[in-house]
Amino acid sequence: MKRYIDGLLKEWMVRHDHKPLLVRGARQVGKTFSVKEFGLRCFSNIVLFDLERQRRVHAVFAGDLDPGILLPQLEVQAGQRIVPGETLLFLDEIQACPRAIMALRYFYEQMPQLHVIAAGSLLEFAMKDLPFPVGQVEFLWMFPMTLSEFLLARGKNILEEQRPDLGATLPLPEVTHQSLLDEVRRYFVVGGMPEAVRVFCDSNSMVETARVHRTLTEAYEEDLARYAGRADRDCLARVFEQIPARVGAQVKYAPLCPEKRVETIKAALRVLEQALVIRRVTATAARGLPLGAGASDKVFKCVFVDVGLMRHMCGIAADAVLGGNDLLDTFRGALAEQFVGQEMLAEGGGSENGKLYYWARGERNSSAEVDYVMVRGGQVLPVEVKSGSAGRLQGLHLFLREHPDVQQGLVLNTANTASLCEQKLRFLPLYTRLGDMPGL
Repeated sequence: MKRYIDGLLKEWMVRHDHKPLLVRGARQVGKTFSVKEFGLRCFSNIVLFDLERQRRVHAVFAGDLDPGILLPQLEVQAGQRIVPGETLLFLDEIQACPRAIMALRYFYEQMPQLHVIAAGSLLEFAMKDLPFPVGQVEFLWMFPMTLSEFLLARGKNILEEQRPDLGATLPLPEVTHQSLLDEVRRYFVVGGMPEAVRVFCDSNSMVETARVHRTLTEAYEEDLARYAGRADRDCLARVFEQIPARVGAQVKYAPLCPEKRVETIKAALRVLEQALVIRRVTATAARGLPLGAGASDKVFKCVFVDVGLMRHMCGIAADAVLGGNDLLDTFRGALAEQFVGQEMLAEGGGSENGKLYYWARGERNSSAEVDYVMVRGGQVLPVEVKSGSAGRLQGLHLFLREHPDVQQGLVLNTANTASLCEQKLRFLPLYTRLGDMPGL
């Protein structure tokens, strides 16, 4: 299955000033597979160490971190030569060996011609606990498969090419529009976890795909044991179960785990964020750029790691999504809001710092929200994920009145492309690409 990270890895490889590359992302999003395939395609050989499983390799990094000393020992462990310019050295699950993370600095300083990639799912913990080689390492984020990658995996290349971007002004032919909506429905059910996508593409069976979702959910639950020293395990398990059902709603601590103290719940949320199982969507005043300057860490929502896993954990039947009248009515519209947040993250987030934001007006007797606020083309763009007419968009109308410098508001729904210029509104289909578009 084609992943867009493939092209980014190739760009990194050919740059003369490349640094060791650290691929970051949640468990099971395809990091190991993509890097291995890249190494096999683009290098004479690949030397791979799984530092979580191959604990004996830790001894290599226990002493001098000079690459000239490390490489002969790594060659002995691998039974292969490591030749700069010809070999890809891949240190997988590098968080299991903190000194290997430290060694990345010396690979950059003393052996820059060697291509080194490291990957891990719990890197946020390791990076927090040791001095990190800032400036000597490049980062690349990997997420679950996007709608684009899902369409390509299903052989829907021509349909993928028809998807509009944020600058689109003309509606698609109705047949194309409905075909894309049908694929969005399937994506809501399957999600973007590579194993689930592969099984669905091979079997076309929602039953088989559901088995993958169960296995992945159990794997994430088992991972909670790894975090036991950082947060209360019972509270972690409860919050993990609760968050998928609360996507789209402002997080209130006490209902997540009523029997635990607020500080305990906060610690559990922080751990799940560091494990990249959830992502915070922070409230912002959106008075200017960057969006983070007007953000409040105390007011936030969450998105889950993947829409397919979210649907599974919420107990939403596949038939309810595939046969429902309006995708935006399914599960209070939370599936659609999760999907948009997930797509935005894969496109670089909502703002310059890669984070997600929304607008919340908390004045007494006058509360209002806009689902997301993002920056595209250097402009602030409020985004509502909602069905219906412009008359049901009170929050968006209020935002536009209070932010007269904002040129337009965007509504993502299941209708075709349309505009209400007098109200500064543009309606785009849910399947619209959300990347930055020049001239927006």
